[in-house]
Amino acid sequence: METYFVLQVIWWLLLGVLLMGLGVMVGMDMGVGTLLRYVGRTDAERRVALNIIGPHWDGNQVWFILGGGAIFAAWPLVYATAFSGFYIVMLVLLWSMIIRPLGFEYRSKLTSPTWRNVWDWSLLVSGLVPMVIYGAAVGNVLQGVPFHFDWRMTSYYTGSFLELLNPFAVLCGVVSVSLSIYMGGAILMNGSVGDIAKRARKASLLGGTVALVLFTLCGVWVANMDGFRIVASPEPGIAQIPLHQTVEVVAGGLLTNFRQYPALWVVPALAYIGLIAGMLALRAQRPATGWWLGAMAWVGVLGTAGAAMFPFIMPSSTNPSHSLTVWNSGASSLTMSWMLGFTVIFMPLIIAYTSWAFWVMRGKVTTKSVENSEHAL
Repeated sequence: METYFVLQVIWWLLLGVLLMGLGVMVGMDMGVGTLLRYVGRTDAERRVALNIIGPHWDGNQVWFILGGGAIFAAWPLVYATAFSGFYIVMLVLLWSMIIRPLGFEYRSKLTSPTWRNVWDWSLLVSGLVPMVIYGAAVGNVLQGVPFHFDWRMTSYYTGSFLELLNPFAVLCGVVSVSLSIYMGGAILMNGSVGDIAKRARKASLLGGTVALVLFTLCGVWVANMDGFRIVASPEPGIAQIPLHQTVEVVAGGLLTNFRQYPALWVVPALAYIGLIAGMLALRAQRPATGWWLGAMAWVGVLGTAGAAMFPFIMPSSTNPSHSLTVWNSGASSLTMSWMLGFTVIFMPLIIAYTSWAFWVMRGKVTTKSVENSEHAL
């Protein structure tokens, strides 16, 4: 089997792993921000919520860096096309992400209620907006993005910002937000006591229920959505560009892979099992188990999108034959080889230090412990 073919498939899988890690870890932090003013009815209670994720939120942002870096290095054509076409969206995401660390660091610097309320709202917005964008991006890619190339391989985005907020994309954005609320509620329930834990449990159960219902609705929608199929192209594993292929639009084509390979239905089943079993675990007062099952649900949701689209990464709705696939948008074999080597070294380190940080900072956070600590947020 050709080395380049294997590297392309490996990096497609690794891209999925990074996006799942982003959804699970960053989504958890964003969920806490979204829930901050609900679970915390007083300033002390909100400080408890912030200190539960305080030791971890900035470390979790590494998944953003890894995701962006992996796309830049392993899938440069996808990076260039997406980041130029989604420029306004990327700016909105960047602005919301800039506000986030300021909220964590500056909120407790002054005791003024007005000051702290402003930062509480900023944390809510900076938790909600990125997750809407994250889910909407997946929804837009599933439908196809309005772009095309000229003979020089210069990409042209032919859509508008408002087109990105189409009904299906917004639906996917709400699924993303509801999953982040589920994960945020689970981690708050695990790290708090009393009323905060009760509210977090209630919010997490609501988030899980909404995610379950909307994921099902997305499935029905996708079953009737047009998909893309490669009609003619060079063999996989051969260096190529999108101008070398012919792609057609097929009614109901997003389920083609599931029809051809029925074993793939295990992937969406993970989402259902994770959410249903996770909510049962939360009801049984086992938030840690519920959190892990929520992570499995994220894997199922994003894995379903990836399985439906393969081998497409970013299909074009303007000119389907210019769609970006696993076979025509990757970096060179040398670049992917070096990237894989670094990933084999650093990915276990990231997982190890993240696990260590959660282990060291385990335990419950209370209003008393926050008020008595000069280092608390």
